[in-house]
Amino acid sequence: MQREFYYDALVIGSGAAGLTLALHLAETARVAVLSKRSLEAGATWKAQGGVAAVLTDNDSVDQHVSDTLTAGAGLCQEPAVRFTTKNGPAAIQWMIDQGVPFTRDSDGENYHLTREGGHSQRRIIHAADTTGQAIGNTLLENAKSHPSIDLIENHLAIDLITTNKLGISGNNRCIGAYALDIDNNSVNMFRAKSVVLATGGASKAYLYTSNEDSASGDGIAMGWRAGCRVANMEFNQFHPTCLYHPDARSFLISEAVRGEGGRLLLPDGSQFMHRFDEHGELAPRDIVARAIDHEMKRLGANCIYLDISHKPAAFIKDHFPGIYNRCKELGIDITQEPIPVVPASHYTCGGLLVNHQGRTDIDGLYAIGETSYTGLHGANRLASNSLLECLVYARSAASHIESQLDTPLLDIQVSAWDASKVTDSDEDVVISHNWDELRRFMWDYVGIVRTTKRLLRAKNRISLLQREINEFYSHHQISSDFIELRNLAQVSELIVESALSRRESRGLHYTRDYPEKLPAVADTILTPPL
Repeated sequence: MQREFYYDALVIGSGAAGLTLALHLAETARVAVLSKRSLEAGATWKAQGGVAAVLTDNDSVDQHVSDTLTAGAGLCQEPAVRFTTKNGPAAIQWMIDQGVPFTRDSDGENYHLTREGGHSQRRIIHAADTTGQAIGNTLLENAKSHPSIDLIENHLAIDLITTNKLGISGNNRCIGAYALDIDNNSVNMFRAKSVVLATGGASKAYLYTSNEDSASGDGIAMGWRAGCRVANMEFNQFHPTCLYHPDARSFLISEAVRGEGGRLLLPDGSQFMHRFDEHGELAPRDIVARAIDHEMKRLGANCIYLDISHKPAAFIKDHFPGIYNRCKELGIDITQEPIPVVPASHYTCGGLLVNHQGRTDIDGLYAIGETSYTGLHGANRLASNSLLECLVYARSAASHIESQLDTPLLDIQVSAWDASKVTDSDEDVVISHNWDELRRFMWDYVGIVRTTKRLLRAKNRISLLQREINEFYSHHQISSDFIELRNLAQVSELIVESALSRRESRGLHYTRDYPEKLPAVADTILTPPL
């Protein structure tokens, strides 16, 4: 049986961005946080390296801005970069006040800062090598104890409710969302004055990824279907070093390993990064990922190796306890031997187009974190800027939402979810098959190195899949797997369309047909059809 819920703010997503916003609003508003699986299932809990921010006198906002612009390959929006970096220290202090247990130096006086690829200074504040877990656990515990926040698990948002969809003229406004209650297999309606998409990225569109299954682009797809523009979806960051092991699924080897002296090696033990970039192992991620991809294909190798064993064992265990313990479980002693690694889809740099307050094209609808495109990342994300973006834009969006709380909830009749004309499907194998097919051809045709021919093949395959998906959606009961497949197909289409429209190679988008950068720089912005 469908239920209806009413809140001041509905936050879809329970990661760092969503929880930060909820905690900022909780003193003045009633907030619901929806999580499509368990509250701890998002990408935040897997983040290892840390958060980039200017925290010492040796560093400056200008240096952080410069590093970000360089990594972004000329496509960052400098006002967004400066806004984010300027507000970074205050966001870090807020997390410290929340109780996040960041690692301190040996003297216990100051916080330990590490350096990662593309950064000119040590500015990555972290909690050993499990920073995301420390942040996520702390924010979640604080949210659980707040009486104004309802944390709702196993609810997968299906689509947004907007005035345009209801046939109401005037500015399009978001007034809520339908969500599948996975436990009860029913669809509930959530009405709210403000709706926030904080669902993460779309890396699960690819066969090999460092992300959880939840990274299916839900917020981007829902926002697009509701009428939001998207920007720069062709820029998908492939993390250079994901653990290569048959018993390890999506386990990331942090950038900080290279930041602390880790060396990338070919199977014969020789180094190679110096041939691709003067910064060697500390080059930006897109350069490192392409170099590894090139060497693996050249040699026909299944993986390359990351070696930190030349460092003292005590240093390795102290700085990378999570990586050390996980590898040790798999029979790899990283204090004695190198780690087998491969690139994997890691981060969606594009997303729903927003301003500094996280506002989308639709009134009352916000997007924050990896779901959004703020202009910070450009054509390539600088390491550890992602959690910073989550925090800064969540705080900014919360401030704007708070200023709108006096706006009454629109008194509009909204129909309940109608499933009376659909039937249970006996063909769920089609969902599984299409999911696998989509992710495989996205990896093969829309991966680290692209060609126009491959992109057109992917476009044709996606078109066929979407026809099947629309047919299924019209006639059968929905499931969580189907909703995610629908969203992944939509986001994959946006990635391919964006990639086809960029006739140059820049940052994370490298195509053999257009290997040079164009002199003029522009974002790729797609607008939904009317």
